[in-house]
Amino acid sequence: MSEKNKFKPIDLSPLKTYSIAERKSKVSFGDLAKPWHKGDTFSSFLKSLPDILAAQQLQQVIDALVSACRAQKTIMVGMGAHVIKVGLAPVIIDLIKRGVIKAVALNGAGIIHDFEMAYAGKTSEDVAAGLDSGEFGMARETGQFLNQAIKQSDNDTVGLGFAVGSLILKNHLPFADMSILAAGVKYGIPITVHVAFGTDIIHMHPGFDPAKAGAATHRDFRIFASVVSTLENGVYMNVGSAVLLPEVFLKAITLVRNLGHQVKNFTTVNMDFITHYRPLTNVVHRPTLSGGKGYNLVGCHEIMFPLIAAGVIEKLDLS
Repeated sequence: MSEKNKFKPIDLSPLKTYSIAERKSKVSFGDLAKPWHKGDTFSSFLKSLPDILAAQQLQQVIDALVSACRAQKTIMVGMGAHVIKVGLAPVIIDLIKRGVIKAVALNGAGIIHDFEMAYAGKTSEDVAAGLDSGEFGMARETGQFLNQAIKQSDNDTVGLGFAVGSLILKNHLPFADMSILAAGVKYGIPITVHVAFGTDIIHMHPGFDPAKAGAATHRDFRIFASVVSTLENGVYMNVGSAVLLPEVFLKAITLVRNLGHQVKNFTTVNMDFITHYRPLTNVVHRPTLSGGKGYNLVGCHEIMFPLIAAGVIEKLDLS
């Protein structure tokens, strides 16, 4: 037989089929989106979303937050400074005021953008414009104020977040109501700060005290771990931290489990505009292997987080 005639078209006549009525399908009529009607409520908008993939997960995350809040369980938010830079501090503070968020964890850049908003009502400098001249990161007030707060944190119980938030309130900064750190002090919830040396602009300033900063951020890690120990049936959200806070969270989980705390059944949520390995592994997957549920929501913080916050407020019927 020539190479050209080696294979003949397969015979399709013996093919076995079945009725679509008997087949399990992933999408059905009831899952479809509903058209929007002008003047409808936000609750109607949530109900109009398709019950499929990310929209379904969005609803499940909102439901998990609502359930945890109603049961007075811990809801923690770990966040990168980008969350502040895209204008979400008022949304975070509002959820703190309402008693939804019980703790917030920031990276070192978080205190910089939080302070600058509280002090000047603006933040987020143009890095590229200032890098060639060496002016990037050299804002005088930012270095002086935050390094003063670090020096005043020399206390066995006071962490870095509390020290900065207290100083913001003490100095009556003009935009203090936009400060997450100040809100933590005002409403009595822990706002912890987790610093990696060399990553933040204040580490370049001559007034920076690495010994006190290190001690303060370590106290904040221990405070963070104390909150994590209460996460059973609660929710941990990692919003916009690709490496640092997922690592801190994983270490805190193993620490509290080692000390005998029951933290098995809880919800974790990672939110970012792209998917990173570290939060997917250390927040969504590993901590929930023995129980609970992890979610990964991909989207812009400035859109996704307000959607979730509004959904929680609507379902809790909070005015």
